[in-house]
Amino acid sequence: MNKVEEIRNRFSKQVEKEVQEWDVIPPEERPTSIVLVAFFSLLLLYFLAHQILSTGFFTPAFGPLEMIMLYGSLSTWITTSALILLSRKALSRDFDSFGGLLFAGLGIAWVFVVFPFDFIYFANVLPDFLRILLLWISNEIARVLMVLSIMMNLLMAAYSLILRLAVRKARNN
Repeated sequence: MNKVEEIRNRFSKQVEKEVQEWDVIPPEERPTSIVLVAFFSLLLLYFLAHQILSTGFFTPAFGPLEMIMLYGSLSTWITTSALILLSRKALSRDFDSFGGLLFAGLGIAWVFVVFPFDFIYFANVLPDFLRILLLWISNEIARVLMVLSIMMNLLMAAYSLILRLAVRKARNN
């Protein structure tokens, strides 16, 4: 079997699984969703603390559009994970597939291009004894992490859209 057939078979199996488990939440998805909601909520609050306390982390380039893109990107992950916790798997998948992941990827891409951050101040909202945990993150490391996040979100957006359309087509047959 060549690679293309192998990929098609794997994709077909995934479509079948999604059709069978249309709105069924596997047990392993709940803990993952709890972790994602907690992580992205804390990250959002962490950025808000920087903004409210004017720590210097956000540069003057951090305007209203950048706020929408940064906080909106984080909110998409919180929303999809919270929908899973509320037993709304189909709605969560639709939100991801029909714009959530694409918005997150484009939002991160926008703030990457503008880069309204100064990571020298990133640890400033933490107590002194915890700052060592984040002092290693420089602007360059942050840029690399952002590029990886952009690529991951855009690849996941394309894949989830194709998968979701295939699942909907299979459900309608």
